[in-house]
Amino acid sequence: MATDLMISLDDRPGELARVGEALGAAGVNIEGLCGMGMEGRGLIHLCVMDAAAAKAALEGAGLKVEGESDVILAEPIAAADQPGSMGMIARRIADAGINVRVLYLATNNRAVVVTDDNDRAMELMS
Repeated sequence: MATDLMISLDDRPGELARVGEALGAAGVNIEGLCGMGMEGRGLIHLCVMDAAAAKAALEGAGLKVEGESDVILAEPIAAADQPGSMGMIARRIADAGINVRVLYLATNNRAVVVTDDNDRAMELMS
């Protein structure tokens, strides 16, 4: 099962490299990644298939995993490159009363989505 790990670190050169090196040395592939820096901190969301191995590798490198969520690792949506497709899918999810907590792109044009009802959201995304 795909998992989103949230990591908070210092917003300075080398921190992203530490994340990639720790996971690479442990043989953990990064399926998707989203990150931003603000106010001296960096926040990274990583999608991995082996959360236990990823957490062990990150913590072994002195990085703190601050959150963990099951995700929808969606296959590419046929109309994803057409204007309005994200709005249409987001509207379906919103109208069902589902909150999207995290959303970012993964490798091979897949989407990583964390909601408060992943099973129902996955139905609505197809």
